Amino acid sequence: MSRAEFDPAIARLLVVDDQQENVLLLRALLEQAGYTQVHSTTDPRRVVPLHDEFRFDLILLDMQMPQMDGFEVMEALRELEPEGYLPVLVITGHPGLKLRAIEAGARDFVSKPFDLVELQARIHNLLLVRLLYRRQASYNRELEAAVAERTAQARASEARFRGLVELATDFYWETDAQGAFTHVSGPAQELLGLDAPPADGEPPRWSGEQRELQEKLATRQPFLDLVHRRTRPDGSVLLVQTSGEPVFDDSGRFTGYRGIGIEVNGQRGALRSVR
Repeated sequence: MSRAEFDPAIARLLVVDDQQENVLLLRALLEQAGYTQVHSTTDPRRVVPLHDEFRFDLILLDMQMPQMDGFEVMEALRELEPEGYLPVLVITGHPGLKLRAIEAGARDFVSKPFDLVELQARIHNLLLVRLLYRRQASYNRELEAAVAERTAQARASEARFRGLVELATDFYWETDAQGAFTHVSGPAQELLGLDAPPADGEPPRWSGEQRELQEKLATRQPFLDLVHRRTRPDGSVLLVQTSGEPVFDDSGRFTGYRGIGIEVNGQRGALRSVR
């Protein structure tokens, strides 16, 4: 939002001063400058409930008031501003309070008696920053919501994909970048030809009959319908057809493998493939 795009009519302001004449003067000044949502109070104890209701973009705050001074008001406002941003412009006739007010969280200050042109400029600048900050915060929330929604959709899609694959094949498997299985369905341990189930965090230990599959995985190459044979303890031959692909994240970093397999005993095509 540029200065030319800034519309004073959208800004909500609160004038706080125990002197009614000061309140009237500031309200008249703001209304002449085009600000239409101007609230005021001479009771500093009303600031917090008013801000809780209207969420002002800027509070013009006198520092020396009875019942509750400006520092106490700012301290009470912190409970409503969890991110620590106090939309406060301090107006004071005591130079010694300026630095202390800034250290307490005020955004800026104006000295009494104030110059009208300076006051208008400081109000305009603070409102511009505040509205830009709110626009960015709103954009960030929308972006986070969109990312969360896309992530949920991706996870649901992945779950559907896994379900369909597992129904259509004898087994489905995934590994991490080190070759350790992270997901296995069906009798994959036997059909893939592992000597023993790998321990958590350890890569699989392939049998001598699975060297071709092991080499494919080690070189991060995709493979399609790779058919290999396994000899069971009873002497019978088990034929398995396996397909797999390497998986990379958005930055191109290798994160593992995923693949499917079926038992193809008795299929002519599979027998020809192993000859």
